[in-house]
Amino acid sequence: MRFKLLEQRGRRLAREIASFGAVGGVAFVLNMAVTNLLWAAWGDWGTLTAPVLATVVTTTFAYFANRHWTWRGMGRQGLAREYFVFFTLNGIGLLLELLFVGFARYTLDTDDQLLLNLAKLCGVALGTVFRFWSYKKWIFVLEPDQQVSRAAKK
Repeated sequence: MRFKLLEQRGRRLAREIASFGAVGGVAFVLNMAVTNLLWAAWGDWGTLTAPVLATVVTTTFAYFANRHWTWRGMGRQGLAREYFVFFTLNGIGLLLELLFVGFARYTLDTDDQLLLNLAKLCGVALGTVFRFWSYKKWIFVLEPDQQVSRAAKK
């Protein structure tokens, strides 16, 4: 019985990670494209501004994709509240990214596009781990009655 419960949780977690990864992959490509286009257009002025604007665009996409696909069976806490918390948590993830990009640009004094993209990748990786954990903890959570009904099905 206990093994079956662990197996079910493992399958659900694997599905969530795969869906989250697919949504994140699309958001990542979109984010990198917007960031690099803005870097090319604005030069040095856009070093930190471009990732912020790209994140605003991709956060909206990621929220709706995760809400309606990755965690579609979870309780709803209201669109405005969920989006606000989602955007706030993405802001924290963005700060992690900006720490890496800012360090590369201003501490290492580089404007090399490849190094800035590598710094961005490091920040995105750390931010992704934070986002997955925080979304499951504070946004896409089971309502108490869903927890009871899922436990009863087992």
